[in-house]
This record gives sequence, C-alpha cells and structure tokens, in this order.
Amino acid sequence: MNHQYVDHLGIRHKALRMLWSVCWCVLASWLPRSFCSSWKRFLLRLFGAEIAPTAVVYSSAKIYYPPNLIMKDYSCLASDVDCYNVDIIEIGNYSTVSQGAFLCTASHNVTSNEHELITAPIIIGDNSWIGAKAYIGMGVKIGNGAVVGATASVYKSIDPWSIVGGNPAKFIKKRVLRDA
Repeated sequence: MNHQYVDHLGIRHKALRMLWSVCWCVLASWLPRSFCSSWKRFLLRLFGAEIAPTAVVYSSAKIYYPPNLIMKDYSCLASDVDCYNVDIIEIGNYSTVSQGAFLCTASHNVTSNEHELITAPIIIGDNSWIGAKAYIGMGVKIGNGAVVGATASVYKSIDPWSIVGGNPAKFIKKRVLRDA
C-alpha cells in the first residue's frame, strides 16, 4: 500500500477548511436530510468537489476537504457519514455510503517517533454499498458491486461483487443480482 507522507498542511489549506466548515454549517447542515440536493452540490463544487448532478449528500454528512471528494452519478453520502478525506475519496456510479459510516484516508506513521501524517485514497466502485456505521480505512478499494455489511471494519481492498462483514471484514459470499 502506497502512503503519502504529509509534512505540514499549509495556511491556505487550513483557511479553506475553516471557511468550508462555516459555510456548510450555516448554509446546509441545518436543512432537512436530503432536501435541497442541488444547493448542497453547488456548495461542494464551489469548494472544489467533483460532484455529478445526480449525486446526493445528506445535510448531516461531514466532509473534511471538498477538493478531495469525487462523487459520480447517483452516488450518495447518507446522514451522519464522516468523510475524512485528507486524501481522495471517490464514490462510483450508483453507490451508497449509508448512515454513520466513517471513510478515513489518513493515519499516522507508527514506525516513526515523529508520528507524521500519512494518507492514501479510498475508491468505492460502481454499484457498491457501504452499510451503516461501517469503517473504511485508508488505501482501500471497494470493488464494483461489493457490499460492506453494517458495522464492518475494512482495512484491505474488497473484490468486486463480494459481500463482506465483521471486524476485520471477512468475505461472506458473492453478490448475485436477480432480475426483477
């Protein structure tokens, strides 16, 4: 797994994060759940996020740094999702991150006395579903069509069309879609 070492986050970065936090709090966080999706997409784009016109971000979702967020068509960040995107988080087409999930792209170097910040992106493939209160760690790739069960903790990449659960997450079975 390749980790990016971050020495110091610049003043400009910190100022943008602070301005973002204030704007989201005042202009969006108080709105009802998925109400005014176009307004929230506008705010995220204004701060540098790449958001498809059909993506949904619930008002109570927490996004650390909008320029590191990519949301494709019909993707969703549900209520109370903590999107700690110090590095890139990409959410694929028709993918949902359910309520209370934690997407974490950063940690600290435990092999150094200085414990410097390290980061790695999270990529969630198309047609995937991250269950409620799941944890997705830095550098993890969730394959297309994969399902991460509620409260699972994922530290390693998940194969496409797999269903995983537990802590640490383990393979449960292959996901097979039936015709309606």
